[in-house]
Amino acid sequence: MNSIEQSKEAHQSINELIICLTEEDRINYSRIIRSFNAHISSFESFCSWSSESYTRNCIVENEKFQLILLCWEEGQKTPIHDHGGEECWVKVIQGELKETIYKVNSSGELDTIKTSNYKTDDVSYMIDFMGCHCLENVSAGKSMTLHLYAKPIHNCNLFDEKSGKSVRKKLCYSTVPEEMTDLI
Repeated sequence: MNSIEQSKEAHQSINELIICLTEEDRINYSRIIRSFNAHISSFESFCSWSSESYTRNCIVENEKFQLILLCWEEGQKTPIHDHGGEECWVKVIQGELKETIYKVNSSGELDTIKTSNYKTDDVSYMIDFMGCHCLENVSAGKSMTLHLYAKPIHNCNLFDEKSGKSVRKKLCYSTVPEEMTDLI
Protein backbone atom coordinates (compact mmCIF):
# COMPACT_ATOMS: atom_id res chain seq x y z
CA MET A 1 0.00 0.00 0.00
CA ASN A 2 1.48 3.37 -0.96
CA SER A 3 1.30 6.42 1.30
CA ILE A 4 -1.68 7.93 -0.52
CA GLU A 5 -3.73 4.77 0.04
CA GLN A 6 -3.19 4.87 3.80
CA SER A 7 -5.95 5.80 6.19
CA LYS A 8 -7.26 9.38 6.11
CA GLU A 9 -6.05 9.61 9.71
CA ALA A 10 -2.41 9.50 8.55
CA HIS A 11 -1.00 12.74 7.23
CA GLN A 12 1.09 12.63 4.08
CA SER A 13 3.75 15.06 3.03
CA ILE A 14 3.64 17.20 -0.08
CA ASN A 15 6.72 15.30 -1.29
CA GLU A 16 4.78 12.02 -1.02
CA LEU A 17 2.00 13.56 -3.11
CA ILE A 18 4.50 14.71 -5.75
CA ILE A 19 6.12 11.26 -5.91
CA CYS A 20 2.74 9.57 -6.24
CA LEU A 21 1.62 11.94 -9.01
CA THR A 22 4.95 11.44 -10.81
CA GLU A 23 4.69 7.65 -10.67
CA GLU A 24 1.00 7.37 -11.60
CA ASP A 25 -0.92 8.06 -14.80
CA ARG A 26 -3.27 11.03 -14.98
CA ILE A 27 -6.22 8.65 -14.95
CA ASN A 28 -5.45 8.19 -11.23
CA TYR A 29 -5.03 11.88 -10.35
CA SER A 30 -8.60 12.23 -9.09
CA ARG A 31 -8.19 9.36 -6.62
CA ILE A 32 -4.77 10.63 -5.53
CA ILE A 33 -5.82 14.25 -4.86
CA ARG A 34 -9.03 13.18 -3.11
CA SER A 35 -7.17 10.85 -0.75
CA PHE A 36 -4.29 13.26 -0.10
CA ASN A 37 -4.34 14.34 3.54
CA ALA A 38 -1.64 16.74 4.72
CA HIS A 39 -1.54 18.81 7.85
CA ILE A 40 -2.12 22.50 7.11
CA SER A 41 1.36 23.31 8.43
CA SER A 42 2.80 21.38 5.44
CA PHE A 43 1.87 24.32 3.23
CA GLU A 44 3.52 27.11 5.28
CA SER A 45 6.62 27.34 3.10
CA PHE A 46 4.44 27.81 -0.02
CA CYS A 47 2.06 30.45 1.36
CA SER A 48 2.06 34.07 0.33
CA TRP A 49 -0.82 36.47 0.86
CA SER A 50 -1.90 39.72 -0.76
CA SER A 51 -4.73 42.07 0.12
CA GLU A 52 -5.02 42.95 -3.60
CA SER A 53 -5.59 39.48 -5.10
CA TYR A 54 -5.36 35.80 -4.37
CA THR A 55 -1.83 34.47 -4.91
CA ARG A 56 -0.69 31.58 -7.16
CA ASN A 57 2.19 29.78 -5.46
CA CYS A 58 3.96 27.10 -7.46
CA ILE A 59 4.75 23.91 -5.57
CA VAL A 60 5.96 21.91 -8.58
CA GLU A 61 5.69 22.03 -12.35
CA ASN A 62 6.92 19.35 -14.72
CA GLU A 63 5.84 17.97 -18.10
CA LYS A 64 3.18 15.73 -16.45
CA PHE A 65 1.45 18.05 -14.00
CA GLN A 66 1.41 21.36 -12.18
CA LEU A 67 0.65 21.70 -8.47
CA ILE A 68 -0.18 25.20 -7.20
CA LEU A 69 -1.28 26.52 -3.81
CA LEU A 70 -3.68 29.45 -4.05
CA CYS A 71 -3.92 31.69 -0.97
CA TRP A 72 -7.09 33.75 -0.64
CA GLU A 73 -8.02 36.64 1.60
CA GLU A 74 -11.69 36.98 2.48
CA GLY A 75 -13.87 37.83 -0.55
CA GLN A 76 -11.19 37.40 -3.21
CA LYS A 77 -12.20 35.67 -6.44
CA THR A 78 -10.85 34.62 -9.80
CA PRO A 79 -12.03 36.01 -13.08
CA ILE A 80 -14.25 33.64 -15.06
CA HIS A 81 -11.76 31.41 -16.89
CA ASP A 82 -11.14 28.17 -18.76
CA HIS A 83 -8.22 25.75 -18.33
CA GLY A 84 -6.52 25.74 -21.70
CA GLY A 85 -7.95 22.29 -22.44
CA GLU A 86 -6.45 20.62 -19.37
CA GLU A 87 -8.04 18.87 -16.42
CA CYS A 88 -8.06 20.68 -13.08
CA TRP A 89 -8.75 19.41 -9.56
CA VAL A 90 -9.10 21.89 -6.68
CA LYS A 91 -8.79 20.60 -3.11
CA VAL A 92 -9.76 22.97 -0.31
CA ILE A 93 -6.99 22.93 2.29
CA GLN A 94 -8.53 25.58 4.55
CA GLY A 95 -11.73 27.60 4.41
CA GLU A 96 -14.66 27.57 2.00
CA LEU A 97 -14.88 28.44 -1.68
CA LYS A 98 -17.82 28.97 -3.99
CA GLU A 99 -17.49 27.73 -7.56
CA THR A 100 -19.75 29.07 -10.29
CA ILE A 101 -19.76 27.20 -13.60
CA TYR A 102 -20.75 28.97 -16.83
CA LYS A 103 -21.40 27.97 -20.44
CA VAL A 104 -21.45 30.24 -23.46
CA ASN A 105 -24.93 30.21 -25.04
CA SER A 106 -25.82 30.53 -28.74
CA SER A 107 -25.86 34.34 -28.40
CA GLY A 108 -22.28 34.30 -27.11
CA GLU A 109 -23.34 35.24 -23.57
CA LEU A 110 -22.41 33.42 -20.39
CA ASP A 111 -25.15 31.44 -18.65
CA THR A 112 -24.71 30.27 -15.07
CA ILE A 113 -25.00 26.49 -15.06
CA LYS A 114 -24.25 25.58 -11.46
CA THR A 115 -23.01 27.04 -8.18
CA SER A 116 -21.43 24.86 -5.46
CA ASN A 117 -19.69 25.49 -2.16
CA TYR A 118 -16.62 23.48 -1.16
CA LYS A 119 -15.24 23.21 2.37
CA THR A 120 -12.00 21.86 3.79
CA ASP A 121 -11.02 18.53 2.13
CA ASP A 122 -13.65 18.85 -0.62
CA VAL A 123 -12.44 18.51 -4.22
CA SER A 124 -13.90 20.08 -7.36
CA TYR A 125 -13.09 19.07 -10.92
CA MET A 126 -13.16 21.10 -14.13
CA ILE A 127 -12.30 20.57 -17.78
CA ASP A 128 -13.20 22.93 -20.60
CA PHE A 129 -16.03 20.87 -22.14
CA MET A 130 -17.89 21.36 -18.83
CA GLY A 131 -17.67 25.13 -19.30
CA CYS A 132 -15.62 27.77 -17.55
CA HIS A 133 -15.70 28.78 -13.91
CA CYS A 134 -15.00 31.31 -11.22
CA LEU A 135 -13.84 30.56 -7.67
CA GLU A 136 -14.47 32.85 -4.71
CA ASN A 137 -13.37 32.69 -1.07
CA VAL A 138 -16.61 32.83 0.91
CA SER A 139 -14.93 32.14 4.27
CA ALA A 140 -14.91 34.69 7.05
CA GLY A 141 -11.12 34.79 6.78
CA LYS A 142 -8.30 33.25 4.76
CA SER A 143 -8.60 30.16 2.57
CA MET A 144 -6.07 27.92 0.83
CA THR A 145 -6.69 25.64 -2.15
CA LEU A 146 -4.43 23.11 -3.83
CA HIS A 147 -4.76 23.07 -7.64
CA LEU A 148 -3.62 20.07 -9.65
CA TYR A 149 -3.46 20.49 -13.42
CA ALA A 150 -2.87 17.47 -15.66
CA LYS A 151 -0.14 19.09 -17.75
CA PRO A 152 0.88 22.64 -16.89
CA ILE A 153 -1.34 25.52 -17.96
CA HIS A 154 0.54 28.66 -18.98
CA ASN A 155 -2.33 30.44 -20.76
CA CYS A 156 -6.08 30.52 -20.39
CA ASN A 157 -9.07 32.54 -21.56
CA LEU A 158 -10.56 35.08 -19.15
CA PHE A 159 -14.17 36.13 -19.69
CA ASP A 160 -15.53 39.58 -18.97
CA GLU A 161 -19.19 39.35 -17.91
CA LYS A 162 -19.89 42.99 -18.80
CA SER A 163 -18.39 43.08 -22.28
CA GLY A 164 -19.07 39.44 -23.11
CA LYS A 165 -15.55 39.21 -24.55
CA SER A 166 -12.79 36.78 -23.74
CA VAL A 167 -9.09 37.56 -23.67
CA ARG A 168 -6.09 35.21 -23.72
CA LYS A 169 -4.06 35.61 -20.53
CA LYS A 170 -0.51 34.44 -19.81
CA LEU A 171 -0.48 32.99 -16.30
CA CYS A 172 2.26 33.68 -13.80
CA TYR A 173 3.16 32.64 -10.28
CA SER A 174 3.29 34.80 -7.17
CA THR A 175 6.02 32.55 -5.76
CA VAL A 176 8.18 29.77 -7.17
CA PRO A 177 10.30 27.28 -5.18
CA GLU A 178 13.97 28.26 -5.23
CA GLU A 179 14.99 25.09 -7.09
CA MET A 180 12.61 26.02 -9.94
CA THR A 181 13.56 29.68 -10.45
CA ASP A 182 15.93 28.82 -13.32
CA LEU A 183 13.33 26.59 -15.00
CA ILE A 184 10.41 29.03 -15.16
